[in-house]
Formats: sequence, C-alpha cells, structure tokens
Amino acid sequence: MILLGLNIDHCATLRQARYRSAALTVGGAVEPDPVTFALLAERAGADGITVHLREDRRHIQERDVWRLRESIATRLNLEMSCTPAMTRFALKLRPDSVCLVPENRAEITTEGGLDVISHRRRVAKCVDAMTAAGIATSLFIDPEPAQIQLSAELGAPWIELHTGAYAEAYFIARKRAKEFTRLREGATRACGLGLIVNAGHGINYVNIAELRTLPRLHELNIGHSIVSRAIFTGLEEAVREMKTKMNP
Repeated sequence: MILLGLNIDHCATLRQARYRSAALTVGGAVEPDPVTFALLAERAGADGITVHLREDRRHIQERDVWRLRESIATRLNLEMSCTPAMTRFALKLRPDSVCLVPENRAEITTEGGLDVISHRRRVAKCVDAMTAAGIATSLFIDPEPAQIQLSAELGAPWIELHTGAYAEAYFIARKRAKEFTRLREGATRACGLGLIVNAGHGINYVNIAELRTLPRLHELNIGHSIVSRAIFTGLEEAVREMKTKMNP
C-alpha cells in the first residue's frame, strides 16, 4: 500500500490571502484553519500531514506547526530549508520526519530538487543533527544518479523524488516518457542503495495512474490537487478518491 502524506500548505494560503495581517492564525473571523483541515484529512484516511514552514511565512505559520504537533494522530512531516535557524526549530518541534527542500523566495512553489552535491556539508550537518535527535530525514531531490548516490552516502534513510518535471510534461508524450523513465530508474537505483522512496510535486488525479507504478514506492506527498478537489467534492471525498487511485 502506498501511503498518502497530505500537504496542507494551500489551506493556509487561502487563509493568508485574507488574514495575512491579522494578529491571530485561528479564531474569530480568521478562516480556514489548516489544523482543522489536517484533522479532517486524517479522519478521511490521510496517513500523514506535511507542511512547509517557509522563511517568508507565506502560508504555514509557526503557531500552525506547533498546534499540528499537539493535535494530529498520524505523522507530522516538516518540509524545511537546510539552514541553522530551521534546524534549531525542527529540533525543538521534534516532528516525526523532516524533508529538506530548496527554497527560493521568488518561486511560487518549490521548483526543483535540492542540490545535495553543491550543499553537501550543510545537508550532512542537518541530516546528522536530525538523526541524533531520532527524526527521520528525507531529501527532496531530482531523479539524478549522483544526487541519489550522495543522499545514501550522507545517511538519509529516505528520499523524495521530485515529480514536477514529469507533471509539467504529462501531456507531451515524448517528454512525459523521458521524465517517467528518469523517475523509474531513479527509484530503482535508490532502492538498490537501501533508500526508502517517496515522491511528490504536481501529482494529481490524472497522472497518479502512472506515477503509482514507480517501483517500491512508499509514500506520495500531495497537496494542491487534493485541496482543489475538496472545494468541489468536500475533503473526505477528495482524500478517499485519491487513495483509491493510489491503491486501486
């Protein structure tokens, strides 16, 4: 069974669009509440909750993360940049897992995988700190052999393959086939190195049919598509349908 990690960032995006300057993140007129959204997602069958606490706090806020840590019943996965400040925050929070991602203030959403090779020392320091604290670490990387190899060498137990390039190429047959081959070969290589393979970015109710066939896939982290579908069908049905498509 492939697990579903539900990214709730875009619930917070909707709140911030109206209440960014509010003193509160919940209560009074402030809505929607991403923590309530997470609890409903768990009840609907989500296997874990993922949030990205960005440096510019464009959606998820620190109070959201602390409330999630105290409230949810499944697993909290914290996406974070590989910086000393975020490392200190994660060590205080002690989520079940962290996923180290690149972060660019100019991007709308994460545009590519973490360059583990260029940032080897910084990534290694963060992985070591998380491991010492008993927090599982995942590296969000493109399906490139050198990145996968170094991820294994640095001792990260998980990787999350960036599926964004595949999602963007989905309706261009030749490009789609090329990107899926990269993902399949990357997953196979990672499994051979003893890594647990997750995947995420741009996964929706259409491309899931092919992405779910990646070898030895452990978990998919999906956010925008489920939040979007929930507007029309309700969250429970949106989660149920995605899980059915993941594990038909």
